[in-house]
Amino acid sequence: MDVAERGGSDPAPNLAEGFPEATRERWRELVAGVLRKSGVAEERLVDTPEGVLATPTYDGFEIDPLYTEDPAPTGQGYPGQPPFTRGYRPEGTATDGWDIRARHTDTDPKTLARRLHADLMNGVASLWVGVGGDALPTASLGEALTDVYLDLAPVVLDPGADYADAARALLEAHAEAGVPDGRIISHLGIDPLTTAARAGERPDLEGPVRFAVECAAGRPGLGLLIADGTLAHEAGGSEAQELGSAIAAGTAYLRALHEAGMDPADAARRIEFRLAANADQFTVIAKLRAVRAMWNQVLAACGLAADQRAMRLHVTTSEAMTTRRDPHVNMLRTTVACFAAGVGGADAVTVAPFDSAVGLPDDFARRIARNTQSLLIEESHLAQVIDPAGGSFYVEALTRDLYRAGWAFFQELEAEGGAADALASGLLRERVDEVWERRRIDIAHRRAPLTGVSEFPDLDEAPLVRPADPVRLPVGPHRSKGFPVRRYAQEFEALRDRGDAQTGDTGHRPTAFLATLGPVAAHTARASFAANLLAAGGVAVERPGPLDDADAAARAFAASGCRVAVICSSDKVYAEHAEATARALKGAGARRVLLAGSPRDTYREAGVDVFAHQGCDAVALLTDLLDVLLTDPPTPTRPATSEGENA
Repeated sequence: MDVAERGGSDPAPNLAEGFPEATRERWRELVAGVLRKSGVAEERLVDTPEGVLATPTYDGFEIDPLYTEDPAPTGQGYPGQPPFTRGYRPEGTATDGWDIRARHTDTDPKTLARRLHADLMNGVASLWVGVGGDALPTASLGEALTDVYLDLAPVVLDPGADYADAARALLEAHAEAGVPDGRIISHLGIDPLTTAARAGERPDLEGPVRFAVECAAGRPGLGLLIADGTLAHEAGGSEAQELGSAIAAGTAYLRALHEAGMDPADAARRIEFRLAANADQFTVIAKLRAVRAMWNQVLAACGLAADQRAMRLHVTTSEAMTTRRDPHVNMLRTTVACFAAGVGGADAVTVAPFDSAVGLPDDFARRIARNTQSLLIEESHLAQVIDPAGGSFYVEALTRDLYRAGWAFFQELEAEGGAADALASGLLRERVDEVWERRRIDIAHRRAPLTGVSEFPDLDEAPLVRPADPVRLPVGPHRSKGFPVRRYAQEFEALRDRGDAQTGDTGHRPTAFLATLGPVAAHTARASFAANLLAAGGVAVERPGPLDDADAAARAFAASGCRVAVICSSDKVYAEHAEATARALKGAGARRVLLAGSPRDTYREAGVDVFAHQGCDAVALLTDLLDVLLTDPPTPTRPATSEGENA
């Protein structure tokens, strides 16, 4: 098309004209230049300087800072075609979106019935109901489901060891509702592997699987077993461990169903997989794409045709990432997680209410949880795009890397004898604990920040109060001896609890004194950093303002009644005043003196503990400070009568 045909306008300008060609080599030169100015050693900048910016994962591979088409990812296929990385349907979820599934753990059938009705009237498509054990009594399930149209809204049970009674109650409820066996679309939720792991017992698959096969007779739409990868995730494991353990569980159930007389194709479609989605959206997207390819590989090895290799994938937002402190931030976490689950191609998604880590969620929290999904589907039109992340160099590479790492872990579990033997021998627990310890250290050093907990905590927040939820909280002897349930924030929150306990008992919050030396510009950044870190442990700060020298700091400290002091300023001011100030503060009665942000060992000679951002174990530091502050509470503020006088 010439200029005249385009309406006489001038040709579009070439915006790249006059600039050098953008190449990877040129980019590397620019990266090396910036890193060199940042003090990175020259030997680390040779050949591939971008390696300095790479992010290690808990699964042994690194996430690069830049991805291009070289090397090009292979084997992704198209939606609806093997290996099903891009989904099982050519049309994706464009026609009907994904299944909005709400979880319920109420023990009172009347309360549960009301909440089930509210969910179904406001966008929820399926129900995930805890029954048996500490949850709803199995005998009350029929009463709770009275107003549910069971031929339209499937019920997925979470029955634990009471799977048989729960299954009978569910099938009886369908019969009483007039739903023919051939139209049942609910799921029994039987999961002997997870049940045994939580109880610390050796898994027994034969009995539960034979019972499931008996229930399946004449009910072609009835789901039977759950292959739950969240067992590893909620214990602090890695993405590959979650993938590998889920596929190992699915494989174990597939074998057991076949041995019990069920056709492999029929068995495969009655297993539902469950994974967790956290706020790391790209990893979640890649994880969901990888798990479909892994299951495709298993079913292909079993001789199933391509149209029989679909995976029913339920994704629930991570309980491990939720926080009791500043819990409203959980709304943001679960929104990102839900977005990632939808983009990754989940068939059903459960968003945990923002107060689920506190106790039994209230009606408002449940409404926000279900509306999060409705907004993404109806207003953001997220389901209208087929595999929206497909073709992204980063997502495709991450999918490949997670597939390889997950498959390797699956093979390790299979070499142990399969999922049941890996649980019984302790192998799975051992591997997950190894990752948890590395993750715990990263959290404690604040390399893995938790907004509202380890970063930007609010000491003045009014804690939410909710009734205890015995199903979801890791309490009781049956939980303590089995597979662990962990939350990333648990150590920081335990520290906050200690600080709050004294505040409630005495009216005085544990407080540290900030010795802010020099002009405001010199100490503001490090004082803010120190106050933020201390607040993560429930410790408040007294900040008197700019202090000219060591004597001024000692006088202000003595008047404060505190027992811990933190020196805050610039490196230049530290060089002139830090040692003298530390000695003066100790002379004024400071039980502990810390210095924010400088790694110089010379300050330690003056009895100063130095801490820097991500350079110290904040949990250990705060534990030590609370030991001091809680055993030696502050005295009322009064003016010092002489230099260095102890308060």
